[in-house]
Amino acid sequence: MRTLVLNPDASGIGQAAECICQDGLVAFPTETVYGLGANALSASAVARVFEIKGRPRFDPTIVHVAHPETVNTLWKSIPPLAEKLLDLFWPGPLTLVLPKHKTVPDIVTAGLPTVAVRMPSHPVALRLIEASGRPIAAPSANKFGRSSPTHHDHVLSDLDGQVDVILAAGPSAVGIESTVLSLAEDPPRLLRPGGTALEVLREIVPDLRVDSPVGPSSSPGTLPRHYLPRTPLFLLEEETPSGRGAYIDRRRCGMLAFARQWQAFGRVEVLSETGDLRQAAARFFASLRVLDAAELSAIVAEPVPEEGLGLAIADRLRRASSGRARLAGDRIWMIR
Repeated sequence: MRTLVLNPDASGIGQAAECICQDGLVAFPTETVYGLGANALSASAVARVFEIKGRPRFDPTIVHVAHPETVNTLWKSIPPLAEKLLDLFWPGPLTLVLPKHKTVPDIVTAGLPTVAVRMPSHPVALRLIEASGRPIAAPSANKFGRSSPTHHDHVLSDLDGQVDVILAAGPSAVGIESTVLSLAEDPPRLLRPGGTALEVLREIVPDLRVDSPVGPSSSPGTLPRHYLPRTPLFLLEEETPSGRGAYIDRRRCGMLAFARQWQAFGRVEVLSETGDLRQAAARFFASLRVLDAAELSAIVAEPVPEEGLGLAIADRLRRASSGRARLAGDRIWMIR
Protein backbone atom coordinates (compact mmCIF):
# COMPACT_ATOMS: atom_id res chain seq x y z
CA MET A 1 0.00 0.00 0.00
CA ARG A 2 1.28 3.44 -0.93
CA THR A 3 0.70 6.38 1.42
CA LEU A 4 -0.03 9.68 -0.30
CA VAL A 5 1.60 12.65 1.43
CA LEU A 6 -0.35 15.73 0.41
CA ASN A 7 -0.01 19.45 0.99
CA PRO A 8 -2.89 20.84 3.07
CA ASP A 9 -4.10 23.08 0.24
CA ALA A 10 -7.51 22.94 -1.45
CA SER A 11 -6.45 20.10 -3.75
CA GLY A 12 -4.87 18.02 -0.97
CA ILE A 13 -7.78 18.51 1.40
CA GLY A 14 -10.21 17.63 -1.39
CA GLN A 15 -8.39 14.35 -2.08
CA ALA A 16 -8.24 13.58 1.64
CA ALA A 17 -11.96 14.28 2.06
CA GLU A 18 -12.77 11.96 -0.84
CA CYS A 19 -10.68 9.30 0.88
CA ILE A 20 -12.74 9.70 4.07
CA CYS A 21 -15.96 9.42 2.04
CA GLN A 22 -14.73 6.13 0.56
CA ASP A 23 -13.99 4.75 4.04
CA GLY A 24 -10.25 5.36 3.73
CA LEU A 25 -7.92 6.55 6.48
CA VAL A 26 -6.40 10.04 6.62
CA ALA A 27 -3.76 11.27 9.07
CA PHE A 28 -4.42 14.96 9.59
CA PRO A 29 -3.14 17.77 11.83
CA THR A 30 -4.97 19.18 14.80
CA GLU A 31 -3.77 21.80 17.26
CA THR A 32 -3.06 18.99 19.77
CA VAL A 33 -1.52 16.02 17.89
CA TYR A 34 -1.99 14.39 14.48
CA GLY A 35 -5.11 12.22 14.26
CA LEU A 36 -5.73 9.02 12.29
CA GLY A 37 -9.14 9.80 10.85
CA ALA A 38 -11.99 7.70 9.51
CA ASN A 39 -15.67 8.29 8.82
CA ALA A 40 -17.12 8.11 12.34
CA LEU A 41 -20.44 6.76 11.03
CA SER A 42 -18.80 3.79 9.26
CA ALA A 43 -18.05 0.85 11.56
CA SER A 44 -15.85 -0.81 8.92
CA ALA A 45 -13.73 2.32 8.42
CA VAL A 46 -13.22 2.77 12.16
CA ALA A 47 -12.34 -0.92 12.45
CA ARG A 48 -9.40 -0.27 10.11
CA VAL A 49 -8.15 2.42 12.51
CA PHE A 50 -8.10 -0.09 15.36
CA GLU A 51 -6.37 -2.67 13.17
CA ILE A 52 -3.61 -0.38 11.89
CA LYS A 53 -2.90 1.14 15.30
CA GLY A 54 -3.02 -2.21 17.08
CA ARG A 55 -5.54 -0.53 19.37
CA PRO A 56 -7.59 -2.70 21.75
CA ARG A 57 -11.33 -2.60 21.09
CA PHE A 58 -12.02 -1.55 24.69
CA ASP A 59 -10.34 1.86 24.12
CA PRO A 60 -12.86 4.42 22.75
CA THR A 61 -12.04 7.05 20.13
CA ILE A 62 -12.85 10.76 19.95
CA VAL A 63 -15.18 12.06 17.24
CA HIS A 64 -14.15 15.35 15.61
CA VAL A 65 -16.66 17.83 14.19
CA ALA A 66 -16.41 21.08 12.23
CA HIS A 67 -19.54 22.74 13.68
CA PRO A 68 -21.05 22.64 17.18
CA GLU A 69 -24.47 21.86 15.68
CA THR A 70 -23.19 18.44 14.55
CA VAL A 71 -23.37 17.20 18.16
CA ASN A 72 -27.14 16.97 17.71
CA THR A 73 -26.53 13.89 15.56
CA LEU A 74 -23.98 12.38 17.96
CA TRP A 75 -25.39 12.99 21.46
CA LYS A 76 -28.88 12.08 22.67
CA SER A 77 -29.29 15.51 24.25
CA ILE A 78 -27.25 18.61 25.07
CA PRO A 79 -27.56 19.86 28.65
CA PRO A 80 -27.10 23.57 29.44
CA LEU A 81 -23.60 23.02 30.87
CA ALA A 82 -22.51 21.38 27.61
CA GLU A 83 -23.86 24.34 25.63
CA LYS A 84 -21.93 26.74 27.86
CA LEU A 85 -18.68 24.79 27.50
CA LEU A 86 -19.12 24.60 23.72
CA ASP A 87 -19.60 28.35 23.54
CA LEU A 88 -16.51 29.03 25.66
CA PHE A 89 -14.00 26.42 24.52
CA TRP A 90 -14.90 25.23 21.02
CA PRO A 91 -13.05 25.14 18.73
CA GLY A 92 -10.15 24.04 20.93
CA PRO A 93 -8.55 21.22 22.91
CA LEU A 94 -11.58 20.22 25.01
CA THR A 95 -13.43 16.92 24.50
CA LEU A 96 -16.87 16.40 26.08
CA VAL A 97 -18.45 13.03 26.84
CA LEU A 98 -22.23 12.50 26.85
CA PRO A 99 -24.69 9.65 26.10
CA LYS A 100 -24.48 8.78 22.43
CA HIS A 101 -27.07 8.90 19.68
CA LYS A 102 -27.96 5.58 18.06
CA THR A 103 -26.30 6.70 14.81
CA VAL A 104 -22.83 6.35 16.39
CA PRO A 105 -21.42 2.83 15.82
CA ASP A 106 -20.55 0.89 18.97
CA ILE A 107 -16.96 0.37 17.79
CA VAL A 108 -16.36 4.13 18.06
CA THR A 109 -17.28 4.10 21.76
CA ALA A 110 -15.85 0.65 22.61
CA GLY A 111 -19.41 -0.48 23.33
CA LEU A 112 -19.97 2.23 25.94
CA PRO A 113 -23.24 4.22 25.98
CA THR A 114 -21.35 7.54 25.75
CA VAL A 115 -19.35 9.20 22.99
CA ALA A 116 -16.47 11.70 23.24
CA VAL A 117 -16.68 14.66 20.85
CA ARG A 118 -14.55 17.71 20.18
CA MET A 119 -14.17 20.51 17.62
CA PRO A 120 -10.49 21.10 16.81
CA SER A 121 -9.20 24.60 16.12
CA HIS A 122 -6.65 23.67 13.43
CA PRO A 123 -7.88 25.13 10.12
CA VAL A 124 -6.78 22.07 8.12
CA ALA A 125 -8.73 19.73 10.40
CA LEU A 126 -11.84 21.89 10.15
CA ARG A 127 -11.63 22.12 6.36
CA LEU A 128 -11.14 18.36 6.07
CA ILE A 129 -14.18 17.57 8.23
CA GLU A 130 -16.22 20.19 6.39
CA ALA A 131 -15.20 18.88 2.95
CA SER A 132 -15.93 15.27 3.85
CA GLY A 133 -19.37 16.14 5.20
CA ARG A 134 -18.92 13.59 7.96
CA PRO A 135 -17.79 13.58 11.59
CA ILE A 136 -14.34 12.00 11.82
CA ALA A 137 -13.29 9.50 14.47
CA ALA A 138 -9.60 10.05 15.12
CA PRO A 139 -7.27 8.70 17.78
CA SER A 140 -3.62 9.76 17.54
CA ALA A 141 -1.89 8.72 14.30
CA ASN A 142 0.65 6.31 15.80
CA LYS A 143 0.95 2.73 17.01
CA PHE A 144 -1.12 2.14 20.12
CA GLY A 145 0.52 3.07 23.41
CA ARG A 146 3.48 4.89 21.85
CA SER A 147 4.42 8.57 21.85
CA SER A 148 1.86 10.73 20.11
CA PRO A 149 2.78 12.37 16.76
CA THR A 150 3.05 16.15 16.70
CA HIS A 151 4.51 16.43 13.18
CA HIS A 152 3.69 14.69 9.90
CA ASP A 153 7.19 13.20 9.90
CA HIS A 154 6.25 11.31 13.09
CA VAL A 155 3.23 9.85 11.29
CA LEU A 156 5.39 8.79 8.36
CA SER A 157 7.82 7.11 10.74
CA ASP A 158 5.04 5.13 12.44
CA LEU A 159 2.48 4.45 9.71
CA ASP A 160 4.02 4.89 6.24
CA GLY A 161 2.49 2.34 3.90
CA GLN A 162 -0.41 1.60 6.26
CA VAL A 163 -2.48 4.78 6.08
CA ASP A 164 -4.01 6.03 2.81
CA VAL A 165 -3.29 9.76 3.06
CA ILE A 166 -1.21 12.09 5.26
CA LEU A 167 -1.89 15.82 5.21
CA ALA A 168 1.55 17.31 5.88
CA ALA A 169 1.10 20.54 7.83
CA GLY A 170 4.17 20.69 10.07
CA PRO A 171 4.20 20.81 13.89
CA SER A 172 1.17 20.92 16.15
CA ALA A 173 0.83 24.11 18.18
CA VAL A 174 -0.43 22.69 21.50
CA GLY A 175 1.41 19.37 21.37
CA ILE A 176 -0.61 17.63 24.13
CA GLU A 177 -3.90 15.81 23.57
CA SER A 178 -7.20 17.43 24.46
CA THR A 179 -8.65 17.57 27.95
CA VAL A 180 -11.52 15.07 28.28
CA LEU A 181 -14.47 15.99 30.49
CA SER A 182 -17.40 13.65 31.20
CA LEU A 183 -20.77 15.38 31.49
CA ALA A 184 -22.50 12.00 31.70
CA GLU A 185 -21.90 12.08 35.47
CA ASP A 186 -23.12 14.41 38.19
CA PRO A 187 -20.95 16.17 39.16
CA PRO A 188 -18.87 16.16 35.96
CA ARG A 189 -15.54 14.33 36.00
CA LEU A 190 -12.13 15.04 34.46
CA LEU A 191 -11.18 11.88 32.59
CA ARG A 192 -7.89 13.12 31.08
CA PRO A 193 -5.93 16.34 31.64
CA GLY A 194 -4.85 17.99 28.42
CA GLY A 195 -4.69 21.14 26.35
CA THR A 196 -7.41 23.01 28.28
CA ALA A 197 -6.15 23.73 31.78
CA LEU A 198 -7.97 22.34 34.80
CA GLU A 199 -7.88 25.73 36.53
CA VAL A 200 -9.82 27.31 33.66
CA LEU A 201 -12.44 24.55 33.68
CA ARG A 202 -12.95 24.88 37.43
CA GLU A 203 -14.05 28.48 36.89
CA ILE A 204 -17.02 27.12 34.91
CA VAL A 205 -17.44 23.76 36.67
CA PRO A 206 -16.47 24.41 40.31
CA ASP A 207 -17.59 20.95 41.46
CA LEU A 208 -15.51 19.16 38.80
CA ARG A 209 -14.26 15.78 40.04
CA VAL A 210 -10.70 14.66 39.28
CA ASP A 211 -10.74 11.18 40.83
CA SER A 212 -10.48 8.21 38.48
CA PRO A 213 -13.76 6.58 37.43
CA VAL A 214 -14.65 3.03 38.43
CA GLY A 215 -14.92 0.67 35.45
CA PRO A 216 -14.14 1.31 31.76
CA SER A 217 -13.15 4.87 30.89
CA SER A 218 -15.04 6.88 28.26
CA SER A 219 -11.73 8.54 27.29
CA PRO A 220 -8.65 7.32 25.42
CA GLY A 221 -5.21 7.80 26.96
CA THR A 222 -6.16 6.69 30.47
CA LEU A 223 -4.44 3.31 30.70
CA PRO A 224 -1.76 3.07 33.43
CA ARG A 225 0.93 2.46 30.79
CA HIS A 226 0.66 4.66 27.73
CA TYR A 227 2.70 7.05 25.52
CA LEU A 228 5.62 4.64 25.95
CA PRO A 229 8.97 5.33 24.27
CA ARG A 230 10.96 2.26 23.24
CA THR A 231 13.80 3.45 25.48
CA PRO A 232 12.87 2.99 29.18
CA LEU A 233 11.95 6.30 30.80
CA PHE A 234 12.51 7.02 34.51
CA LEU A 235 11.09 9.88 36.58
CA LEU A 236 13.75 11.86 38.43
CA GLU A 237 13.23 12.17 42.20
CA GLU A 238 15.07 14.15 44.85
CA GLU A 239 15.02 11.32 47.37
CA THR A 240 16.73 8.00 46.61
CA PRO A 241 14.01 5.56 45.49
CA SER A 242 13.74 2.46 47.64
CA GLY A 243 13.92 -1.01 46.16
CA ARG A 244 16.24 -3.06 44.01
CA GLY A 245 17.75 -1.16 41.13
CA ALA A 246 20.87 -0.54 39.10
CA TYR A 247 23.38 2.23 38.39
CA ILE A 248 23.76 3.54 34.85
CA ASP A 249 26.42 5.96 33.63
CA ARG A 250 24.96 9.39 32.87
CA ARG A 251 26.58 9.40 29.44
CA ARG A 252 24.44 6.42 28.43
CA CYS A 253 21.25 8.29 29.40
CA GLY A 254 19.20 11.07 27.89
CA MET A 255 17.66 13.87 29.94
CA LEU A 256 14.19 15.20 29.18
CA ALA A 257 14.56 18.51 31.00
CA PHE A 258 11.89 21.03 31.83
CA ALA A 259 14.01 24.20 31.84
CA ARG A 260 17.45 23.45 33.31
CA GLN A 261 20.52 22.88 31.13
CA TRP A 262 21.90 19.56 32.38
CA GLN A 263 25.48 18.43 31.86
CA ALA A 264 27.20 15.07 31.34
CA PHE A 265 24.25 13.27 29.75
CA GLY A 266 24.40 11.46 26.44
CA ARG A 267 21.77 13.85 25.10
CA VAL A 268 19.62 16.59 26.62
CA GLU A 269 16.31 17.89 25.32
CA VAL A 270 15.04 21.04 27.08
CA LEU A 271 11.29 21.59 26.84
CA SER A 272 11.44 25.32 27.58
CA GLU A 273 14.52 27.38 28.39
CA THR A 274 12.26 29.99 30.01
CA GLY A 275 10.08 27.53 31.95
CA ASP A 276 7.03 28.27 29.81
CA LEU A 277 4.53 25.42 30.18
CA ARG A 278 2.84 26.12 26.83
CA GLN A 279 6.17 25.84 25.03
CA ALA A 280 7.03 22.74 27.06
CA ALA A 281 3.77 21.05 26.06
CA ALA A 282 4.28 21.91 22.39
CA ARG A 283 7.76 20.36 22.46
CA PHE A 284 7.01 17.38 24.71
CA PHE A 285 6.30 14.49 22.35
CA ALA A 286 8.78 15.67 19.70
CA SER A 287 11.56 15.89 22.31
CA LEU A 288 10.67 12.46 23.67
CA ARG A 289 10.91 11.03 20.15
CA VAL A 290 14.35 12.63 19.64
CA LEU A 291 15.66 10.99 22.81
CA ASP A 292 14.02 7.70 21.92
CA ALA A 293 15.87 7.66 18.60
CA ALA A 294 19.28 8.48 20.12
CA GLU A 295 20.23 4.85 20.95
CA LEU A 296 20.46 5.49 24.68
CA SER A 297 20.16 2.98 27.52
CA ALA A 298 17.55 5.05 29.36
CA ILE A 299 15.78 8.41 29.48
CA VAL A 300 15.50 10.42 32.70
CA ALA A 301 12.68 12.97 32.93
CA GLU A 302 12.85 16.06 35.14
CA PRO A 303 9.60 16.90 36.99
CA VAL A 304 7.42 19.71 35.66
CA PRO A 305 5.19 22.00 37.74
CA GLU A 306 1.76 20.37 37.99
CA GLU A 307 -0.27 23.45 37.11
CA GLY A 308 -1.81 24.61 33.85
CA LEU A 309 -0.53 22.48 30.97
CA GLY A 310 2.08 21.05 33.33
CA LEU A 311 -0.63 18.81 34.79
CA ALA A 312 -1.10 17.19 31.38
CA ILE A 313 2.67 16.81 30.82
CA ALA A 314 3.09 15.20 34.24
CA ASP A 315 0.22 12.82 33.48
CA ARG A 316 1.91 11.69 30.24
CA LEU A 317 5.25 11.25 32.01
CA ARG A 318 3.76 9.03 34.70
CA ARG A 319 2.03 6.81 32.13
CA ALA A 320 5.20 6.64 29.99
CA SER A 321 7.55 5.81 32.86
CA SER A 322 9.19 2.49 33.63
CA GLY A 323 10.30 3.53 37.12
CA ARG A 324 12.08 6.16 39.23
CA ALA A 325 15.60 7.54 39.28
CA ARG A 326 18.01 9.63 41.36
CA LEU A 327 21.29 11.28 40.46
CA ALA A 328 24.38 9.76 42.09
CA GLY A 329 27.42 11.71 40.86
CA ASP A 330 28.29 10.60 37.36
CA ARG A 331 25.79 7.76 37.58
CA ILE A 332 22.03 7.39 37.96
CA TRP A 333 20.29 4.99 40.35
CA MET A 334 17.24 3.52 38.65
CA ILE A 335 14.40 1.51 40.17
CA ARG A 336 11.85 -0.25 37.95
